[in-house]
Amino acid sequence: MVGTANNGRMRHAFSVVNSEEVGLNSAPPSNAGSEYGGFEFTREDVYGLLNERMKYKNKFNYKERCENMMDYIKRLRLCIKWFQELEGGYLFEQEKLQNALDFTESKCVEMDLILKNKEEELNLIIVELRKSLASLQEKLSKEKSEKLAALDSLAKEKEARLTVEKSQASLLEEKGKIQGELQSANQRITSVNDMYKLLQEYNSSLQLYNSKLQTDLDTAHENVKRGEKEKAAIVENLCTLRGQFTSLQDQFNSCKVLPMRMMMAVLKATVDEGVKQKDALVNEIASLRAELQQVSEDRESLLLQVQTLTAEVVNCEELVVKSNELKEKCLSQSNQLKTLQDELEATQNKLRVSDLSAFETKTEFEDQKKLISELQNRLEDAELKIIDGEKFRKKLHNTILELKGNIRVFCRVRPLIPEDSPGADGRVISFPTTTEALGRGIDLAQNGQKYSFTFDKVFMPDASQEDVFVEISQLVQSALDGYKVCIFAYGQTGSGKTYTMMGKPGNPEQKGLIPRSLEQIFQTKQSLQSQGWKYEMQVSMLEIYNETIRDLLSTKDSSRAEYGSNGKQYAIKHDANGNTLVSDLTVVDVCSTREVSFLLDQASHSRSVGKTQMNEQSSRSHFVFTLRISGVNENTEQQVQGVLNLIDLAGSERLSKSGSTGDRLRETQAINRSLSSLSDVIFALAKKEDHVPFRHSKLTYLLQPCLGGDSKTLMFANISPDNFSLGESLCSLRFASRVNACEIGTPRRQANMRSFESRLSLG
Repeated sequence: MVGTANNGRMRHAFSVVNSEEVGLNSAPPSNAGSEYGGFEFTREDVYGLLNERMKYKNKFNYKERCENMMDYIKRLRLCIKWFQELEGGYLFEQEKLQNALDFTESKCVEMDLILKNKEEELNLIIVELRKSLASLQEKLSKEKSEKLAALDSLAKEKEARLTVEKSQASLLEEKGKIQGELQSANQRITSVNDMYKLLQEYNSSLQLYNSKLQTDLDTAHENVKRGEKEKAAIVENLCTLRGQFTSLQDQFNSCKVLPMRMMMAVLKATVDEGVKQKDALVNEIASLRAELQQVSEDRESLLLQVQTLTAEVVNCEELVVKSNELKEKCLSQSNQLKTLQDELEATQNKLRVSDLSAFETKTEFEDQKKLISELQNRLEDAELKIIDGEKFRKKLHNTILELKGNIRVFCRVRPLIPEDSPGADGRVISFPTTTEALGRGIDLAQNGQKYSFTFDKVFMPDASQEDVFVEISQLVQSALDGYKVCIFAYGQTGSGKTYTMMGKPGNPEQKGLIPRSLEQIFQTKQSLQSQGWKYEMQVSMLEIYNETIRDLLSTKDSSRAEYGSNGKQYAIKHDANGNTLVSDLTVVDVCSTREVSFLLDQASHSRSVGKTQMNEQSSRSHFVFTLRISGVNENTEQQVQGVLNLIDLAGSERLSKSGSTGDRLRETQAINRSLSSLSDVIFALAKKEDHVPFRHSKLTYLLQPCLGGDSKTLMFANISPDNFSLGESLCSLRFASRVNACEIGTPRRQANMRSFESRLSLG
């Protein structure tokens, strides 16, 4: 009645579906109504009954032998009947659980349909909300631009208003000045007009006086002319008298006649009279000349006065012209001031209208802002519902996968790097955007043909280490809950496996899954202390190099011997509970993340790394990190045993591309053989063959509990977007698709209420 090994696992004939082992001394679910209902068998009773030998007092006493045989047969029938009833009860329970499982699966399918419908509805709502949000944002931006334009125009109007007020004030001041100047100019004009009238009168009097002087001057000229004529007449008379005197002298001399004295007296009287006339004429000429000089001087002074008055008249005329110009300017400024006042009043009216419009716009903006806030809240609620729905879908999906026992597969595409082949643009790999395949689908184009694959999750090249870890954090958390968890990275060399698992040293943002998983486990360990949980953790690290196990934590690492780093021959063993033991492997107790980080640094320095044409630092071995967790709750006395296996597989490579020779060639051949064995195991599991070749390589034999046991297993398929690696990427995606279709059994939680030893077996 004991089950045989199937696929490398021991299956007991009587085991409950909820994975808790039941011994042979357990009672059947119900034996009421059975004629053997009062009997129960223990393991010792069954083994004793099977190994019982007949003892006879007389071996020739066939009656006694027949009775003993009948009694033995009766007891065997009783045992068989009890086992049949027990098996019937278990079959009934199994059928019952299978029905429950079918019901759960149908319910999950219904929930999936409902979730898809809800998701479609939410997507439609989100699309509508996004459209409305886009329109509102556009309207808001337009209103903001209009508001900014209104504010600009308002500012400009305020500036114009200030400038108008300033110009108005300056114009008023200038107007006051001009009015003062106008008044003074008017006064001056009045005084100038009065003076002009006086000057005109004075000028007319001067003109009269000048005409009088001119007449006097003309009279004096006539007198002078007359005096000159008289002088000429006197001179002529003198000449005549001289002639007469001469003739008289001649007569006197000739005739010497008497009366001489009379003639002399007459002549002397005539001469005296001529001299008197001459003196009178000379005096009159001198007086006339003096009068003429005085008239000339008076005339020159009057001319000077006339010129001065003419200049003053010209100045007065200029003042009159300037006064007229000032009047015109004052009138134009008054008109301009009136125009500015009208413009100011119109601007104030426009400003009031603009203020009203701005207030209405502000009110409408506030309403739109409230509406946008409400829509954003609704959008956030819808996104939260989508996130909750996605979490619920993932939970249901994970539950279905756990019930089915499938290996989960995540695909990660690394970004292009400078070392990639020239001309690589990453267009050979694309990601579908449909609702069903968003975040889960990947398409690869080769030779004009498109290959589509769907996995549990697909990470694009821009996905960060944090994004990747968020997706596996709950899986890592289940190791603290008592489950065996295995996560391994698969892919060609240079596809980013080591970066995904270990990250980039010295850069906290690019820490890999192993450091992040340890941080989460130790943080959760601290938070669970308040609930009474205490955990003990142990770490071991090994590598499989050329089909040889090496202990990466061994302190005796002086040489690389054939059977390990310190000459030991490590053997892999599996116990009946599905646990794995590696003999002589170093196991270190750890209490903090710092201790594990130190051990990881030590292991990374001890790991085999080489340079090939495909990768500058290519991992030449399979790296296995194991964290064994044992926990006890002091309040409930519940005990759990969990195991976390994190594995960085060596990358597959083609010799024609890697150019490996010597040691690198042997390493490549060993890596490809072990990965080929892993592929054979996956094919056998996918086809559900009776025999699965786990023992064909150390890697598959070490991974046997993860691939064929009750472990939660996840595989990372790392893909390179380089055109040069297109063939290897397609092979990796096909292999990952086959892995995702494998059923390995339902994960079983290792929890009990019994005491346990401090050291656990390897997972």
